[in-house]
Amino acid sequence: MKKNVLVLLILCSIGFIYNCSSQKAEDDIELEEEQDDDEEPQASEENIVWKNWYLSVPIDRGNGKATSIFYEDIVNNNLTEEESKYFYKNSDGSYTMYTKFTGFTTSGLSALGDKYCRTELREFWRGVQSTTDNWSMSSGTHILETTLKVDFVEGNGRTIVAQIHGKETSGLEGAPATVKIRWNSGTIQVDYYTKPDSGEPWTSAFDDKINITDVDNEIFTFKIKIENGKFYYGLVCEPKGIDIDYTLVYDYVGNGYGHENYFKTGNYFGWHDDYIKAAQVTLYKVVTEHY
Repeated sequence: MKKNVLVLLILCSIGFIYNCSSQKAEDDIELEEEQDDDEEPQASEENIVWKNWYLSVPIDRGNGKATSIFYEDIVNNNLTEEESKYFYKNSDGSYTMYTKFTGFTTSGLSALGDKYCRTELREFWRGVQSTTDNWSMSSGTHILETTLKVDFVEGNGRTIVAQIHGKETSGLEGAPATVKIRWNSGTIQVDYYTKPDSGEPWTSAFDDKINITDVDNEIFTFKIKIENGKFYYGLVCEPKGIDIDYTLVYDYVGNGYGHENYFKTGNYFGWHDDYIKAAQVTLYKVVTEHY
């Protein structure tokens, strides 16, 4: 009788230990699942310092040019119904940037097959609400890190998600799109202007291109750095296992580049063949540094 009781006690003890271990394993799995859920970037006001940007959307501002939306209206959620079709905040704090060809560009009304339309942020690097607020490559270090995901791009599959854009500068001709970061059917490409022939302005006639790698429709962070007048890029895409440290591309100041500049990020759609096809980008975070 005593032997049977002892056996029963041992079996109960084993069952108790097993149940505790199983519950702990289930708790651990549940915790791991909760941690996995937290890995997706969550946008917030801290992730975008809005006073350093203004937004362009392809809607007629009344003079045939695209509409500029300034940070107060974005922060106060004061966009019109039409503007909100192109730019709106999501429940996770990210922002959807939708665009298509409407004809309304930053430089004026365009016919099909001419210019391109965009839903894109333009930098005010000091927070001064003026397009004169630009920086020079000849001094300091200038960094852009933009975290986004390309949801879809119809048509030819191309949209520009980040730029260094040159400003019309005293004594220099033109306003070059100096560096363009393009999503092309899932591949990240760098399109950068190089030194023009003698007497010629900086234009796409003298550009070079680099195919970096495929990110497809995953979240990625593209990094641009100008340091000592030289252009570097970096790229991180965790779902693809991509972590490219800053890589030297071109020495701009060493090759005589003198334009003032500003950063851009968003959805500059490379399509102008109809009024139907569209592109959409989700912006999670954009950080700039100038020192």
